[in-house]
Amino acid sequence: MTIDPAAETARLVDALGPERLAMAASYTRGNEALLVIGLPVTLVLLWLIVRSRLLDRIAARLAGRGWALRTLAVCFAFLIADTVISLPWTIWTDWARERSYGMTRQPLGDYLGQMALSSLISGILGALFLLGVYALVRRTGRRWWVWGGLFATTATAVMLLAGPAVIEPLFNRYQPVPPGPVRVALEQIADDVGIPHDRIFMYDGSRQSDRFTANVSGIGPTARIAISDVALKQASLAEVRAVTGHEAGHYQLGHVWRQLGVIAALAILALFVIDRLFARTAAVMGSRATLDDPVGLPVMAALGAIIGLLFTPVINAMIRSGETAADAYSLQHVNEPDALATALVKTAEYRYPRPHPVEEMLFYTHPSVEKRVRRAMEWKAGHPTTPPVAASGSAPPASPPPHRP
Repeated sequence: MTIDPAAETARLVDALGPERLAMAASYTRGNEALLVIGLPVTLVLLWLIVRSRLLDRIAARLAGRGWALRTLAVCFAFLIADTVISLPWTIWTDWARERSYGMTRQPLGDYLGQMALSSLISGILGALFLLGVYALVRRTGRRWWVWGGLFATTATAVMLLAGPAVIEPLFNRYQPVPPGPVRVALEQIADDVGIPHDRIFMYDGSRQSDRFTANVSGIGPTARIAISDVALKQASLAEVRAVTGHEAGHYQLGHVWRQLGVIAALAILALFVIDRLFARTAAVMGSRATLDDPVGLPVMAALGAIIGLLFTPVINAMIRSGETAADAYSLQHVNEPDALATALVKTAEYRYPRPHPVEEMLFYTHPSVEKRVRRAMEWKAGHPTTPPVAASGSAPPASPPPHRP
């Protein structure tokens, strides 16, 4: 039976109903506005830290304690001060607003507890990272920004390696997926991409969010498949297969390595701009610090915030390209176009499915749901009876998988 991909796509998206589509548009465009408004908010808060002279006082008190200790203390103090001073804004954007749209049921106390833990970890790791950056500023001379960009990329790779095993379990409980059809389906996908069966987990993602999600995270020996309990509760077996196949596609296609390459290039460019504009920006913000002085960290952070916003469309374009390729991988190797389409429609509640092309280009980290569903329906129309394709180097399933991001 032939299908009309355009008509089938419209039917699936329209099934959400006008009220849910309107709410999705409101939520998504509110997030876009917050991204833009967040920049001046960040700049004002950083200016307040500069004007408070907090970092100057800490540096003066530790003047005789050694450069490394002084730098660590100043960087840690800045990261914690920035978290504390921005707390009202963060609570509203990341918790209160999410609750108002029904995206989370997390109690405020649990949110604040997890935020405190996250801030402590970020403060320690961030201070160590910044110590390395300032050491490079001091030791590598005028080309510090090249070495700094490469150092930032290396640090990102280390976090990708260690994060799933060391950090993520601090915030969620990871358990093996229990025996049954879902486990069998996930094991087949794991076999296709070379992930051992003892690294297939379910986690209590509903603690933080009601979003429908799964992921393949980590690199090398820490790579694993993890699926949220939200997805397990809300999805069919075919949808689980389709979404996990998508996530496995990211892993099999090496998207993390491509992203690290882009991160390296952008980090070097960003640090080059910071090197050139630091002195003038420090004067505008009222800071007397030089580039190699950690007291000037708010100035560096202000430039980083501006550059980060300008880089957003470039980063989003890279991510969208990867998402399109991962969808194609799922269709080719799992061959559940209907399930992929219905799973994607479930994500439309927090990502409006019909954005303006300019809006999508500037703000969307994923292609629009409507585009992705349309591609799934076009695949279905062109491959009505094609069985799933085993990934390169893997054996086909011994028996057809039972029929479920």
